[in-house]
Amino acid sequence: MNLDFQLDDLRVFCLAARKASFAATALELGTSPAYVSKRIAILEKSLGVTLFHRAARRVTVTEDGERVYQSAQEIFEGVERMGETVAGGRVDPRGALRVTTSFRLGRKHIAPALSELARRYPALDITLDVVDRRVDLIAENVDLDVRIADIEEPHFVAHRIAESRRVLCAAPGYLAARGQPATVAELARHDCLVLRDRNQAFGVWRIHGPAGAEKVKVTGRLSSNNSEIVRGWASDGQGILFAAHWDVAEDLAAGKLVRILPECHGPADIWAATTVRLRDSAKVRVCVAFLREQLAKGPYALAE
Repeated sequence: MNLDFQLDDLRVFCLAARKASFAATALELGTSPAYVSKRIAILEKSLGVTLFHRAARRVTVTEDGERVYQSAQEIFEGVERMGETVAGGRVDPRGALRVTTSFRLGRKHIAPALSELARRYPALDITLDVVDRRVDLIAENVDLDVRIADIEEPHFVAHRIAESRRVLCAAPGYLAARGQPATVAELARHDCLVLRDRNQAFGVWRIHGPAGAEKVKVTGRLSSNNSEIVRGWASDGQGILFAAHWDVAEDLAAGKLVRILPECHGPADIWAATTVRLRDSAKVRVCVAFLREQLAKGPYALAE
């Protein structure tokens, strides 16, 4: 076997494998899709294997490609350790950084944290988009999608940003009129305020409690894709809310809302999805680390 390829060819291949697109890979690298295709072809010829199944707009890794990908990661880990030893890991983040997240999380926590990040790293040009839908990182050229949900896409890299829980709550007036549910199953007989969340099934609450994990289908006359609106309805006594604790902490402290079934909760950890590993992108690496720091302590931290 004549291994006539460059280390950069492996980097191009690994990025293309994660992005599942030569065009998106070219955009990330600041080059052309033709260049990416050429480097992949050189690598395939040198290794004597086909690395991708090619389609019109997307590519998927073959079995041989998966093996090459795993071997390449081991090579890059060695190179990374060597580079950190020599340079002390000092790489300045620069360039465009595009971040997406949901409305309230973005306004209350992510936006002010990114403002501080911009002050710390003046070579970064940061864009924050708040959306009410699942984002296609590849098609929309997003560097970081911050979600209140697990990362399910197999070729995305998941980074836990912060831990949190969903809690059940309602206004004192609603509970005085309708009574307190004694079990998770009784939630189905109450007016529940349904948030059309971009990362959760509509009207299905997954709750962990003394009986273990339960799933209940809830209904109500009011629903919205905006958490601030739904939280306002809850404070007005319109029904029961199942929301991240950080999202309702102020209203709970003020007595506008009270916890119900306090032994029950749901997952609401905050994750960041990326198409690159942290060691491969200085701008993504510092952003993830900074968000972890800011959401854990300080003025933008999540309420416990």
